[in-house]
Amino acid sequence: MGNPVVHFEIIGRHPRKLRSYYGELFGWEFGVGDAATEAVSQPGDYGFVDGSTTDGGINGGVGGGEGYEGRVLFYVGVPDVEAALRKAETLGGTRRMGPEGTPGTLVVGHFTDPEGHLIGVAGTR
Repeated sequence: MGNPVVHFEIIGRHPRKLRSYYGELFGWEFGVGDAATEAVSQPGDYGFVDGSTTDGGINGGVGGGEGYEGRVLFYVGVPDVEAALRKAETLGGTRRMGPEGTPGTLVVGHFTDPEGHLIGVAGTR
């Protein structure tokens, strides 16, 4: 069985406005705090989508800040982020970030596929 999509992100220069927009559009509510790493969003300005407001959807977050490149990204759950990034590279992808985070809790990484699409991987190591 393959690895599941476990998280999505919407990153932009004005995260509060984005959270307001998506909250009103889709009825999402957010718990605001820190992302797994400052490479993802400025400290204290990452809004985790409250899963109880999404009727069974996957976890997500809206964050960023000045100087953060806008993007929409999904994360695939993997047992070992470093191993997944190495495999992505051997298959023609390019590592962009990571692994970063707190081993045992949450570790993330980014890579681009051979056509340049940004993809995230997340795990506990």
